[in-house]
Order: sequence, then C-alpha cells, then structure tokens
Amino acid sequence: MNTGIAFRTIVYKETKRFIRIWPQTLLPPAITTALYFLIFGKLIGGRLGDIHGVSYMDYIVPGIILMSVISHAYSNVVSSFYSTKFQRNIEELLVAPVPNWVILAGYVSGGIVRGVLVGGVVALISMLFDPLEFQHPAIAISIALLTAILFSLAGFINAILAESFDDISIIPNFVLTPLSYLGGVFYTVEMLSETWQTISMGNPILYMVNAFRYGLIGVSDVDVTLAFVITGGFITVLVLFSLFLLHRGTGIKN
Repeated sequence: MNTGIAFRTIVYKETKRFIRIWPQTLLPPAITTALYFLIFGKLIGGRLGDIHGVSYMDYIVPGIILMSVISHAYSNVVSSFYSTKFQRNIEELLVAPVPNWVILAGYVSGGIVRGVLVGGVVALISMLFDPLEFQHPAIAISIALLTAILFSLAGFINAILAESFDDISIIPNFVLTPLSYLGGVFYTVEMLSETWQTISMGNPILYMVNAFRYGLIGVSDVDVTLAFVITGGFITVLVLFSLFLLHRGTGIKN
C-alpha cells in the first residue's frame, strides 16, 4: 500500500473532522482568549506593572497562545482516536496494510494542525488588544510545532490506554490543566519562593512556555536551548512508547 496515500487520508480525515464542527473547536478558544486578555491583560495587568521590562499584557500573551496549542493538540488526538476505538472503526486500519508509524504520524499531524490553527486564532485575537512583534520567529515557530507534536503524542497514548470516555478526561483535567497554569503562563518564576521555584523547574511546560515567550518578546526564565532539549527528549520517548503500544496492540486488539 502507498504509505503516502494512507498518511494523507488520515490527516485529511482528522482535519475535516474538527473543521466541520468549527463552532465547537475554533470559536470557544477565541472567546475564552478574549476574556483572558480583557480580564488579566487589561484590567488586572494594568495594576501589576512591567515584568522583565515588558508590560504584563505582553508577558502573558505567549503563554496563553501556547496553552491553547497544548490543550487543543492533545484533545484532538485523544478524542478522535478513542472514538475510532469505541466505534470499532480502528479495525479498518488494523486489517489494512498501513504501517504503525503511518497511523501514528497521521493522527499526530491532525493534532498539530488543530493546535497550530487554534494558536493562530488566539494570536490574532491578541493582536486586537496589544500588537506584538516576533523577536525570534524561528524559535517561536519551532517550539510551537514541537509542543504540538509532544502533546499530540501524549493524547494518542492516552487514547490507546483509555478504557472509557472518563479515562480520556482524567489526564487533561487533573494533569494537563494544572501543569499548564503552573507553567509560568501568568507569572514569572522569580515571583515564587525558592522552594516553589525548584519545584516549578520540574514542570516541562514551563520550559516550552518560556522558550515560546523568548521567541515572541525576547524574555525567558529558563535556558532556551535546554527547553528544546527537554521537548525533543520527551518527543523521542513518546514516539517510541506509542509505536511500542501499537505493535503490541494494547487497547486496540482486545
């Protein structure tokens, strides 16, 4: 079987799926983002002053954009692949001569498209409140893509291991959301006590948010090179683990 055709078909299906229901996938993050910028950026931010020489509004914009990329890349893959399992459509892929890496790449690519698209919508909304100029566009684009890849992979693994619809909501609600909000989106780690600064350094999202922030406004609490190393390392581990689960048929051949 032509792997290129199989890959494009999966990506097309995944993209068409969330585009078709755009009022549920693209409109809510736009509204939520506008409220974030209005409440935190304009109303509260005006009273907080500058952080690292930039306004509070400028400081939180990169984190909110990347937070949107993370949540939507993850949710797209976990909901889509689990639905494929639940509806038994996965059997069509299993009987077809489609390599595991093509299945993985197709679903992850769908998550990347949605994550980046939602991130772009959020970025456009932010421009209405406070126009930004990319200080290091290559860094910003690279870390955004790598972050979308990472959390698309995480969503894929969650979908494989999930045994019910409740299982696909546990990780986003109790792991992903807390880590995102504690990842330096709305504050700099310098505001924390020494103990909490040390704990925060164990949060991988902190590195991604700060690397993206550096790409946009040239400000970061962490070493940007280290952020890329950590993100790349997690991607490598999750790719290998995902392929291992597919090879064993975990959760899909039972």
